[in-house]
Amino acid sequence: MAEVVRMPRMSDTMTEGTFVEWHKKVGDTVKSGDILAEVETDKATMELENYVKGTLLYIGVEKGKAAQVNQIIAIVGAAGEDFQALLDSDAAATSAAPEVIKEEKAPEAEKVTPAEVAHVEVAPVEVAVENISTDGRIKASPLAKKIAQDKGISLQAVSGSGPEGRIIKKDIEEFVPQVKQDVAAPQTVINIPQFVGEEGHEDVPVSQMRKVIASRLAQSKFSAPHFYLTISVDMDNAIAARKSLNEVSPVKISFNDLVVKASAMALRRNPAVNSSWLGDTIRTNKHIHIGVAVAINDGLVVPVIRFADNKSLSQISAETGDLAERAKNRKLQPADWEGNTFTISNLGMMGIEEFTAIINTPDACILAVGAIQQVPVVKNGQVVPGNVMKLTMSCDHRVVDGAVGAKFLQTLKQYLEDPVRMLA
Repeated sequence: MAEVVRMPRMSDTMTEGTFVEWHKKVGDTVKSGDILAEVETDKATMELENYVKGTLLYIGVEKGKAAQVNQIIAIVGAAGEDFQALLDSDAAATSAAPEVIKEEKAPEAEKVTPAEVAHVEVAPVEVAVENISTDGRIKASPLAKKIAQDKGISLQAVSGSGPEGRIIKKDIEEFVPQVKQDVAAPQTVINIPQFVGEEGHEDVPVSQMRKVIASRLAQSKFSAPHFYLTISVDMDNAIAARKSLNEVSPVKISFNDLVVKASAMALRRNPAVNSSWLGDTIRTNKHIHIGVAVAINDGLVVPVIRFADNKSLSQISAETGDLAERAKNRKLQPADWEGNTFTISNLGMMGIEEFTAIINTPDACILAVGAIQQVPVVKNGQVVPGNVMKLTMSCDHRVVDGAVGAKFLQTLKQYLEDPVRMLA
């Protein structure tokens, strides 16, 4: 008996998926474990695995099209088996679902609104205008006047061929201005080059990832009361420590790796920041999973470094590099981006001095990391060159108060300004 294959929910935020490629076609024999297609979700491009044995009788979604979660995307059964009843049954069930009926006002008969009137275009028509000799008005049709105005032609210079010498469209179109000769004094003619531009635009369809980013960030921004705390960090010691570490580390350690490690250890000492708002309760997480925002071609993903407080800088660097590479190739799996308890967004490598970020729910806070800048600083009463980095933390005020967030940033500052503390 034929069985339907429905679109599965491939991530916790997925509502629909776009089919990038079908690896099977109608008539192919398939078995459990075969890869039917590649589907782009809001997070990544994932492989859709088959779980029914038989012949692929029907494909319900074309390549490049999207399917809602639980929608029929394929039917598998015996070769030549009739499957139309399955489609009819699903269509009937869908049409029987309750719909929300919007109340509509009865249309008013033959009534035109001002907005509609504004959009009515009336083509100019040649009609004769009455000759009023008392005020010396030039006799010309409305269309002739309009064309003359557009071309910059003075009606006084045009001879009319219409009734009673009226100027009509033909007169304007055939008019050749006379060039006056000025023999008294030659004038210098300045030729100003004309610039001709072309207007244009391109409409790009919104990807599944961008749709979910828009939905989740709007929900976070407008539901969680954000407030922001900024602190400056002296990075001189961190720069020296990183240089020394990279002489012995098997992988290159970045400043972002130092921030991840320091943040994880600061969260251990300030657990209230490692929390989530659940409506009736506030969940304080005992584990520390740090999400690291990674920019890809059409959006943003946040892979997670799990138990970051217990990992070395080399481990954090290697894991971050692997996750970032797979994120850019759209090869992340749900386990790679789920479970974050705190998030870091770093734009310092792009020269951004400081910025504020929108909280990545369900976290209560997100840390925005700016660039390290060489600026004058005061040390021991003297102005000397220094390397300063600004950190701005966005906090959900339902969970974290100002004093709690400030204490966390002070702890984070201590770790970064004296990296040896992270080895204790």
